Amino acid sequence: DGRPIFGAGKTVQGFLAGLVAGTFVGLLQGIAAGTLSRYLALGFLLALGALLGDLLGSFIKRRLGIKRGGLAPGLDQLSFVVVALLAASPLALPSWEIVLTIIIITLPIHLATNFGGYKLGLKSKPY
Repeated sequence: DGRPIFGAGKTVQGFLAGLVAGTFVGLLQGIAAGTLSRYLALGFLLALGALLGDLLGSFIKRRLGIKRGGLAPGLDQLSFVVVALLAASPLALPSWEIVLTIIIITLPIHLATNFGGYKLGLKSKPY
């Protein structure tokens, strides 16, 4: 239909960098916890899920005709969290209270970091 599949800011390099960074964080947590393989796998799954969730959100925005940087409340803030939790669920299934807490704190943290990026000149929009 001629519409882009994802936003222009999505790149293979960015996806791979996010995957490596998330896996590395899992590695560090595994070293600290003394259970390397579990945390390494969790880091990988959470990173993969978050990145796929972000791509899903971008795809949905393009289908709805929302341009890159356009506001999509909830979708922008939660798609990456929900898919990350689903991806990691075979290894770590948090309670509904933990999931709810993650969702509740993600919204303001996401908005605050985006606003900070805007103030620093790293983003063109404050959301």
